[in-house]
Amino acid sequence: MTTIRVLLADDHKIIRDGLKSLIDKEAGMEVIAEAENGRDAVRLVTKLRPNMVIMDVSMPDMNGTEATRKITEQNLGVRIIALSMHTDRRFILGMLEAGASGYLLKDCAFEELARAIRQVAGGMTYLSPKISEVVVKGYLHKAPGQFQTPCSMLSPREREILQLLAEGMAAKEIADYLKISVKTVDTHRRRLLDKLDMRGNAELTKFAVREGLVSIEE
Repeated sequence: MTTIRVLLADDHKIIRDGLKSLIDKEAGMEVIAEAENGRDAVRLVTKLRPNMVIMDVSMPDMNGTEATRKITEQNLGVRIIALSMHTDRRFILGMLEAGASGYLLKDCAFEELARAIRQVAGGMTYLSPKISEVVVKGYLHKAPGQFQTPCSMLSPREREILQLLAEGMAAKEIADYLKISVKTVDTHRRRLLDKLDMRGNAELTKFAVREGLVSIEE
């Protein structure tokens, strides 16, 4: 039997530790790496090529939706299951549209997660029964790419900078972190304000929280 190689992406170490312990005890599964944010998840997927990523949705630096999109675009055959506390349709449909093959809630039993891992690894989709049927049907009845969120009009770089701005980073910090110029950051910020018809960082932050790019959790 081929072992399912799993990467865990969650910003809470206690959750990663618990999942690793349970998954490693499961026949035919092993955790090969852990990431505390979406950027690390993308980097580790590129380096290690796991079969499966268990992806939290709300993470600092790069959220799970954006990380899922970047991983899917690499066409490495990596399958992604979202494991989240969020039941809002924006988070669910955002993850599915980004390329996730499953979505479970964090209050599920481990047996359900193990079942989902096997099902998704086998090429199928798994959605937690607690997810609203209306939300699921609303997604499944749309053609690929038809679901749009306000974030859809933003480029990947704009979404990246929006999250970092909303997390409180200054333009110079973002420039140093992404290895781009401060002028480029300012240009992207102006475009964000224009595209979203907003007046400043406070409104951008509220938008980022509302759309799930950042979380107000500690």
